[in-house]
Amino acid sequence: MEQLKKSWLAVLVLIAIVFTVGLQLGRVRKSGRGVSVPTAGIAGDAMEVMKARGLSPDDVYGALSSYVPTGRYDDYLMFASGGHSGQVFVIGLPSMRLLRVIATFTPDPWQGYGVGVKENPFEDPMSGRTPDGRPVTWGDSHHPALSETNGDYDGQFLFIGDKANGRIAVIDLRDFETKQIIENPVITGNHGAAFVTPNTEYVIEGSQYAGPLGKEFAPISEYKEKYRGLITFWKFDRTKGRLVIEESFALEVPPYWQDLADAGKLESDGWAFVNSFNTEMATGGIEKGNPPFEAGASQADMDFLHLINWKKAEEVVKAGKFRTINGMRVIPLETSVAEGVLYFIPEPKSPHGVDVTPSGKHFVVAGKLDPHVTIYSIAKVKEAIANKDFEGKDPFGVPILKFDSVKIAQVELGLGPLHTQFDNKGYAYTSLFLESAVARWTLGDDKYQAPEKPWTLVGKVPVHYNVGHIAAAEGDTVEPDGAYLVSLNKWSVDRYKNVGPLLPQNLQLVDISKTGDQLKSLYDMPIGNGEPHYAQIIKADKIKAWEVYPEVGWDALSQTKTPEARIKGEVVHQGDAVHVYMTAIRSHFEPEHVEIEEGDRVIFHITNLERTLDATHGFSIPGYNVAASIEPGETVTVDFVAKRPGVYPFYCLEFCSALHLEMAGYLLVKPKGEGTIMPQKTAA
Repeated sequence: MEQLKKSWLAVLVLIAIVFTVGLQLGRVRKSGRGVSVPTAGIAGDAMEVMKARGLSPDDVYGALSSYVPTGRYDDYLMFASGGHSGQVFVIGLPSMRLLRVIATFTPDPWQGYGVGVKENPFEDPMSGRTPDGRPVTWGDSHHPALSETNGDYDGQFLFIGDKANGRIAVIDLRDFETKQIIENPVITGNHGAAFVTPNTEYVIEGSQYAGPLGKEFAPISEYKEKYRGLITFWKFDRTKGRLVIEESFALEVPPYWQDLADAGKLESDGWAFVNSFNTEMATGGIEKGNPPFEAGASQADMDFLHLINWKKAEEVVKAGKFRTINGMRVIPLETSVAEGVLYFIPEPKSPHGVDVTPSGKHFVVAGKLDPHVTIYSIAKVKEAIANKDFEGKDPFGVPILKFDSVKIAQVELGLGPLHTQFDNKGYAYTSLFLESAVARWTLGDDKYQAPEKPWTLVGKVPVHYNVGHIAAAEGDTVEPDGAYLVSLNKWSVDRYKNVGPLLPQNLQLVDISKTGDQLKSLYDMPIGNGEPHYAQIIKADKIKAWEVYPEVGWDALSQTKTPEARIKGEVVHQGDAVHVYMTAIRSHFEPEHVEIEEGDRVIFHITNLERTLDATHGFSIPGYNVAASIEPGETVTVDFVAKRPGVYPFYCLEFCSALHLEMAGYLLVKPKGEGTIMPQKTAA
């Protein structure tokens, strides 16, 4: 009864607000076309809409809480992985509007990954090749990581891993474009990637499935002897915005299946934490009558959390105690043990998440097959290491810390706990996959303190359905916000109109601003493009994106002005190539006629002369598989060989003006040896 009263009270408050707004708007008259805003009937209209659409008070509350009027901006930006779309989704909060899809591992001609565009990350030899030498043109993007300064998001860069191909991408948040894709030369895939150290000194990449290092062959019968995992620390040069392989290093680890990771901060700075499962070293083979991996890898009661002293690992590498595999410096497993770089901690079976609290004092692990979250203390870890408080060693000689010596608490939450986030009120939030819920529980002895008893479950909110990762506002930092949480659900089932057997993923916005068990789901957002796995949410005002490129003639890959830019178009024969220096401005290209001969290599350098916000142009040559996006001030290079004679109209891809259709030209490719080419400039 009390709840019903509250619900109708909310409706009455809504009516009062709408009526008041109506009165205010009624005092404003618009000139020009003589349109006036009516002063009466708005509250009644709102009630009619609610009645006609069958909206409940909770529906209205959710709509008001997430609504951002046109022309106003969201408070937060969420960067979500795009799964096997290979991309990154940028979503505004609280509106849950999709603002951008950043082309990352998969070509996208709309935003600059047009086929034929020179010097994009996909054509870099390090960007990924199949065994027969073909470029890899897709990825399975999983875990985005925002760059950090002193453990807080700084809004400068975003990193993300490609599980399928063992790659890391670097995205510059000044223009939201991918600048580098680098392939790990030692392993074929990853999962615990990308995670950054507190000042973005390194980007951490953990392998998933064990294999012979260096991408060599070894029979599965030699699994224990020749298969290994790898934890890579990619050195990041912030001034260049690039990962530097020459300054990076990796740790060889046992052939368990490494999973997610997190870097310590504040009290735990200098340490990295990596989950693992299949410590049983099961090798599968269901077709041979062996237990399948799902059974073989889930037998033990505990798996091993990898505890890595990465600052000590730096010293080991500087001392030359490594071997080089395909150009990567790798610390051998026995060296990591001897030098005190690697330790194991027992963790609940089949873990899928390790998360460091805002203070850095604690780290939280959830095992999929255990209803508890387990909280460990970094102070107890350091003490146990100093006292050699070990319960033994694993088969590879790695010391195992005693579980009870480093555990500080366990909290029973429910079925299928996975990932944990934090707020600024002393609460932690853990996704419950099997329950399809998010649990709120209290931290103890950390940076913030909730009003309830420490290490206690205080509430749950149901989500729809099968939640994997969750993301809270700034929830991975030393200064979380605590306004919103987004649940990244794997299934949507009955949430949207059926569009065929392939259903969208469902992202749900949850209000976590209040204390206790007051958690409220506000909004459902379908994602019909790939499968978001993980996300991070940053305050929108931390992002300092450019509106136009700093200068005309800007190379977006190097983030510098390019000498290939021109303010007037011309065609120049230079060596064995024809360089077309082209300009684009509303509403024409210059030159509009380009005549070449069959077999010529033609290189277009196209400069967008516009300095107006949103005045983007495109460039396409149908028949030659060329597409490019050229934002205001940018210069793009397109390079191909004209192997087929003919007449090929080129045109602007972006509807840029009233005369957009007239923004076109002709590439005329004459058959070899037939006639003369129109006079063109020849370089000295």
